[in-house]
Amino acid sequence: MKTELIIRSNSSDIDFALLRDGKLIELNNETTGNKFSVGDIFLAKIGKVLTGLNAAFVNVGYPKDGFLHYHDLGAQVNSLNSFLKKVSTGKYKEFTLKNFRKEEDINKDGSINNALKTGQNLLVQIVKEPISTKGPRLSSELSIAGRFLVLVPFSNRVSVSQKIEDPEEKERLKRLAKSIKPKGFGVILRTVAEGKKVAELDKDLQNSLERWKTMCKSIPNTNTPTKILSELNRASSILRDVMNETFTNIVTNDETLKVEIKEYLQEIYPEKEKIVKLHKSETPIFEKYGIERQIKTSFGKTVSMSKGAYLVIEHTEALHVIDVNSGNRSNKAGSQEETALEVNLIAAAEVARQLQLRDMGGIIVVDFIDMHKVENRNKLFQYLKEQMSFDRTKHKILPPSKFGLVQITRQRVRPELSIKTTETDPNINGQVEAPIVLLDKIESDLEKFILNSSNKSTNKKIQLHIHPFIASYLTKGVNSIRFKWYLKHKKWITIVPRDAYTYLHYKFQSSKE
Repeated sequence: MKTELIIRSNSSDIDFALLRDGKLIELNNETTGNKFSVGDIFLAKIGKVLTGLNAAFVNVGYPKDGFLHYHDLGAQVNSLNSFLKKVSTGKYKEFTLKNFRKEEDINKDGSINNALKTGQNLLVQIVKEPISTKGPRLSSELSIAGRFLVLVPFSNRVSVSQKIEDPEEKERLKRLAKSIKPKGFGVILRTVAEGKKVAELDKDLQNSLERWKTMCKSIPNTNTPTKILSELNRASSILRDVMNETFTNIVTNDETLKVEIKEYLQEIYPEKEKIVKLHKSETPIFEKYGIERQIKTSFGKTVSMSKGAYLVIEHTEALHVIDVNSGNRSNKAGSQEETALEVNLIAAAEVARQLQLRDMGGIIVVDFIDMHKVENRNKLFQYLKEQMSFDRTKHKILPPSKFGLVQITRQRVRPELSIKTTETDPNINGQVEAPIVLLDKIESDLEKFILNSSNKSTNKKIQLHIHPFIASYLTKGVNSIRFKWYLKHKKWITIVPRDAYTYLHYKFQSSKE
């Protein structure tokens, strides 16, 4: 298995594409100035306390107040409140909690009125980003995620990721965590901690502890509401969560970002520092690695798969529905049951990819092709679980029903990624200009570009970025249109097919631009 991370930086945002064996499995976007990301910690102010909902609305600086339910307060919220009052004075500087006297834990079935009051300050963490008309979902059970472990203030619990199945390894990690755990803090060992030595775990714990201390130092001089601890940027958080020996390439088109990533890898995975590269090709980075093409083919209502099969993905207010179709594939299997199993296994892999790629959350119902044999339904269920094991988001899968339906719940922590794959019809009133008119416009613009004083130098190459269909037409045959341009203008025009462009969209640029 080969994993690659391709990062495209623009002036206003950064796009991250995670590829596994060349196939796009995750697409993320980080917008400059994004104030509300999962993991961010805010010093916030309690607004309305609603006994009927057993919850409170909290002002974190978003147009819609955040939502904090009683069950998300955490058992140690009284200790958190007591600590915040002391630190806010500026006189209390014992941030390690070594000598901090904890308060009594709250009752798990208690009332929000007994824990919070309108107008009080509280430290809260974003657990779900603002989605649609809703504000962020909050928790006051704080946690600081590192590479191998998660630090939980005011807790004494030590636990290990459920994805680590070996009982002996679990016990070993628990013993190591207890030996290095500072007083007043709990620790959760992450899946990537498997097989790690105590020195690596301790280094990671100390980094998280330093982040906690830095956050606490900023509290006395902070007004509410204010973000006081940011989650790592998207590039670092992806590397922190998924970086392993399968990574073969990390490519970005931004020199500054390349330096930042190399510095971060020196901390968490020094042996992989050499795989970070700067994209220098004239071809745009997402075009070079086939990502634009995969985006266009992966985000539509219909998703094609191998052997003629395809998925139809529908979104409703309550849930997502995915229908599996065998399409017009030739039936080489010995029976209808074997055909159904073959198509369902192909679809299971694509469904797992689509859920991660689109970041679909909530309830998902997949209508697989009916199979009558119990062993085939079990085989499909186990294969789907195996494919979903790569997904970092919490999820649960139920076995196929007799109707072939599989129900999946997947945690929703940020808005679903929706990319428009259809293009505006270029027809106006049912008519469109003849293709020769478009070619005339292109050639006219080419002449203007060449005549421009900045492009007269013969050593400057000229590129034409254009839709792949038009690019094929311009370069078709030995006596192509491009060759005729060369004879006419004595300049060779490099044609660059751009999957991201619409049919009538084109752009000229020189090698210096």
